[in-house]
Amino acid sequence: MVVRQTTLTTTRPIVDSTGTPNQEMRSWSLQVDLSIKILGEGSPEGVVEAEQWQEYVDTNGTTGSFKYIKAQESVLGDRTKGWILL
Repeated sequence: MVVRQTTLTTTRPIVDSTGTPNQEMRSWSLQVDLSIKILGEGSPEGVVEAEQWQEYVDTNGTTGSFKYIKAQESVLGDRTKGWILL
């Protein structure tokens, strides 16, 4: 399955009459948020909570040990675990 980030429809408002973002805007915002890499120092395992498939970059990392991906949603209910080194 391929998931592509969508664009917002330019022909209708992104908020309703009360100023609340519509479903399309909320979905797009979530896609954008999840596509932003998390930056930090050291391994994220057991420390950084994230959604599955988010990326993390260790700003102190050395060659071959700086980019991680959240492969599992949680490990035994712990959302800070499940990271793998790419």
